[in-house]
Amino acid sequence: MPPLDTAHDHFGRRATPSHPEGQSLSAAAALSATAARTDNCVFFFDFDGTLAPIQDDPDAVQLAPGVLETIADLTVHVRRVSLVSARPVDFLRSRFPGIPLTLHGLYGLESQYVPGETITYPPALPWAGAMAELARRAERELPDEVLVEFKRLSVALHYRSAPHLGDTVHAWAQEQARRHGLRAQEGRMVIELKPSVQRDKGSVVAEEIADFSCAWFFGDDLGDLAAFRALATRQAADPNFLGVRVAVGNPETGAEVAAAADLHLAGPADVPAFLREAMKVLPRRQEPNRR
Repeated sequence: MPPLDTAHDHFGRRATPSHPEGQSLSAAAALSATAARTDNCVFFFDFDGTLAPIQDDPDAVQLAPGVLETIADLTVHVRRVSLVSARPVDFLRSRFPGIPLTLHGLYGLESQYVPGETITYPPALPWAGAMAELARRAERELPDEVLVEFKRLSVALHYRSAPHLGDTVHAWAQEQARRHGLRAQEGRMVIELKPSVQRDKGSVVAEEIADFSCAWFFGDDLGDLAAFRALATRQAADPNFLGVRVAVGNPETGAEVAAAADLHLAGPADVPAFLREAMKVLPRRQEPNRR
């Protein structure tokens, strides 16, 4: 990994996150600014494509080497570490057992704070039956090559193993969204149908950062753009807020994410190395993570 003060984005330019006072900063300067506010800083991470390489079978996905240990170490350097993912909370917890993370699953329809039980976003609860029926219908009506992933409050339709079926899957999903008043979230060789409630990664991040003066978000896919916008919106309203958006390389849908980011990493394997370098700058906190 290049030194932090010479980090570059995918286009060869100096990576320049926005400084709270409006100047541009190198990655090293962003970390220096973060070091002064670790007691009031949160690091957010997407899961698939950010902390773990994409796989054909979503159940087989495992963390990139070094991620588990590095994320555990990060929790003693900043006030909060949060995952914001399309995955259910139970899946996320299974990949980070015993680590004091705040978890937001299903784009924020589920949340688990430290410590605490999983909380379901109340407006989504009435949709549970409809989503179960939608999953059964998808199994019946879509080709066998399409992987239907039922997540209790959403249904993801994966066509990675059959890219030629992408148009078929999208047409079916859009028809169901129109017919049943659902929201369709596109991603990397997947389209996910969700309840029509005002909840996404952006609203989750906007809520969490209300009491923070510093936040970083690491993401790779289109669903992460809402989180990037939440940081930008807060920074525009509060010049003392430091928001840093990090794009993790994605050759499929990542161009728009990269264009919206301040810093860029090549892929999930680079995240632990970046964080290890960052923690050389960030002091250890005296208190354990708290909500």
